[in-house]
Amino acid sequence: MFSTTQLHSDSMTDLILIRHLNKCYQTAAGSLLVLRELTLTVQSGEFVAIMGSSGSGKSTLLNILGCLDTQSSGDYLLDGQSVVALDHNQRAQLRNRTIGFVFQGFQLLPRLNLIDNVGLPLVYAAVPRTERRQRAKELLARMGLTQQENRLPSHISGGQQQRVAVARALVNQPRLILADEPTGNLDSRTSHEVMALFQELNQAGITILLVTHEPEMAHYASRVICLRDGVVVS
Repeated sequence: MFSTTQLHSDSMTDLILIRHLNKCYQTAAGSLLVLRELTLTVQSGEFVAIMGSSGSGKSTLLNILGCLDTQSSGDYLLDGQSVVALDHNQRAQLRNRTIGFVFQGFQLLPRLNLIDNVGLPLVYAAVPRTERRQRAKELLARMGLTQQENRLPSHISGGQQQRVAVARALVNQPRLILADEPTGNLDSRTSHEVMALFQELNQAGITILLVTHEPEMAHYASRVICLRDGVVVS
């Protein structure tokens, strides 16, 4: 479906580099340390799964990697750029040009058709409407959804909705996709279809970082990282 000429084809360089990263939240009961002295490298072109039980810190880590949250201390370099030194707007710009997000709940806007849902990130990038629609239509075609492109999300299946969400993640041509439990709301057959799609994207050169609690889904990755109490244990 995808080729290295259609997407990215990068040599194996450090896309994500974090060193001694800590994340602490202030709660009514006091300080809660969620990530502890975490050090991790993800190379461009890798497919990495992050596993861990509830409360292990995997979603917090994903939010920091996605520039949606900031660490309390430590270093984080994304594509060679120190995220620590960036203000809110600069982080947003780095996020929009580098990262695509796929979520468990799809997060499609119910009143927009599939074309407009896929093209939504391009609105924030000030891409003209004609180009937005063209790029969205091309991605929906690659997802096998040409016949559905004018439908609303509620009129298609969960698996198709997740394909739309993947298309939306790709529309800005990111180097990195962060997927947070992307098969959590899908049946077994559809889950495997979505994971096979991630493998295709990875083979086409996009770095994939997947959070999952399902070992069966993690087997699609080339490397598995396990978190426990905010620490990498394997």
